[in-house]
Amino acid sequence: MNTPLKRLGRVLLKGLVAILPIGLTIYVVYWLGITTETLLSGPLKWLLPPGVYRPGMGLVAGFLLLLVVGLLVNAYLVRRVLGLGESLLLRVPVVKTVYASIRDLTALVNTKDRKRELERVVMVRFGPGRVIGFVTQESAVVPGLERGGGELVAVYLPMSYQIGGYTVYLPRDQIEATDLTVEQAMRIVITGGLQGA
Repeated sequence: MNTPLKRLGRVLLKGLVAILPIGLTIYVVYWLGITTETLLSGPLKWLLPPGVYRPGMGLVAGFLLLLVVGLLVNAYLVRRVLGLGESLLLRVPVVKTVYASIRDLTALVNTKDRKRELERVVMVRFGPGRVIGFVTQESAVVPGLERGGGELVAVYLPMSYQIGGYTVYLPRDQIEATDLTVEQAMRIVITGGLQGA
């Protein structure tokens, strides 16, 4: 029975679905801006003469800092220093786990060669059915997971509504190619199959 209360609930849910992505995006951008301003305003107030600092200068300084670091990363000497710093971080027990995870996550966004591999959507057998997966490494090399006679392919299997997922390492003959784009596959996965490709 379609009561007025159920109709009202559906309308409210549609409104929430429409507003939530926009609201969360605005919140994250706002949070990044406030955090950057808060972190850099102290050093700027200390460096600049009294009365010169204005609100927003920390945000501008953060943008300029990112720009300068982005340009410097291409320099050989800076890459060597960053590599040395990274090797030191990877020796500290708890820090290495957090740092390596964040580094790998940012590499997914930054690496042009790997971007091509991430755009491959595959199907993986799961009992009598199949699940959608995203290839993250065509030739996965994981110490301890070497198998004789064939390469392993790393496939990320996301869970519906983005509450998690699994990375599985499979022989190439156990994955099935699809014609789905990443956007189509993500739409299907995120909505739990409620919206088709």
